[in-house]
Amino acid sequence: MSTNKQKFLNRYHVIFLVQSVMIGTGILTLPQKLSALGYSQTLFPILFGIIASLTLLPMIWINSKFPNDNLFRINEILLGKWLGKCVNLFIVLQFLVFTAGIVSNYMHLIQSTALPEQTITAPAFFFLLLLIYIVRGGIRSVARFCILTFFITLPMFYFLRWAIEKGDVSHFLPIFNFNGKEFYDAMKKGYLSILGYELIMFYFPNIIDQKKAYKHALIGIWISIVLCFITTAVSVMYFSEWQLKYVEFSVLNLFKAGEFSFIERIDIIGMTLWVFLILSTATVYLWSAKKGMDSLLSKERKNYIYILALIIFLIVKMPFPQEFQEKLFSASNYVGYVMVVWPIFLAIVHLLRKKQVQA
Repeated sequence: MSTNKQKFLNRYHVIFLVQSVMIGTGILTLPQKLSALGYSQTLFPILFGIIASLTLLPMIWINSKFPNDNLFRINEILLGKWLGKCVNLFIVLQFLVFTAGIVSNYMHLIQSTALPEQTITAPAFFFLLLLIYIVRGGIRSVARFCILTFFITLPMFYFLRWAIEKGDVSHFLPIFNFNGKEFYDAMKKGYLSILGYELIMFYFPNIIDQKKAYKHALIGIWISIVLCFITTAVSVMYFSEWQLKYVEFSVLNLFKAGEFSFIERIDIIGMTLWVFLILSTATVYLWSAKKGMDSLLSKERKNYIYILALIIFLIVKMPFPQEFQEKLFSASNYVGYVMVVWPIFLAIVHLLRKKQVQA
């Protein structure tokens, strides 16, 4: 494949790929994950944005050294073929489990709010069919879907107006009412909600203007951070500290504060529209996993998508206790932190082996 044909993602594609993959189900539970801070959680998304902006730098830097290669190929170049493939296999497995966790969480949301007496088999199956349909079109198709998702789901924030009207601004004070342990707990759980921007390392070779990739990705990050900040701020105003800690999917409960004479449950509308956000997140992870399969088997085939989707479905439906599933998905989430710091390790390896790599 020629280099020119490989590059087709413009700035808008990059912005909304980064933005959409960061939202997903994370923002639904963000106030609960930050509940260790109580009412002091309001400004935490801003801190997350600063950390994301800083950790994005080594990602773009290592990709800029290998502008025509994604992270899977870079791993093989810097770590050697076999060690690189082992790392790549681990990344693919992590993406599959992480995607299964996203799907499972959304299916649980549907089951607990809209279909309490139904199984999730059929919804999960049709969800994965949509996933396959979008990913088969490639990363450009995924990027276009992410742009569409943003404009379809953005009006949901209008439904927060009633929660703001009924909220109490005095909850914002005091700002720093927490200790070190509570800070660490909130950081560990809360930062998971904004992961996803690191996937730029897999579609970086497809970006047309790679020199401005950091700037465009940064815009995407801060769009997500602003949305997370609004969500946590409204949650702090509207909920009690007990509700912040124990109410599951508390963001949907913010919609319940709304009142329309012709709509009985506004939260159902929110949950329905949220499928676009879940799809936009899952599609990027599935596409990245597919690129990993291409790298592992040294062949590019669209059929890999079906195999990966089947594995995701089996993980979601695996006959294990709910507690085991939760531990598996939680472990996969925390492995996501490795992806954030991994480029720093690769940058060190690159600097140590610079002459050898260039030779």
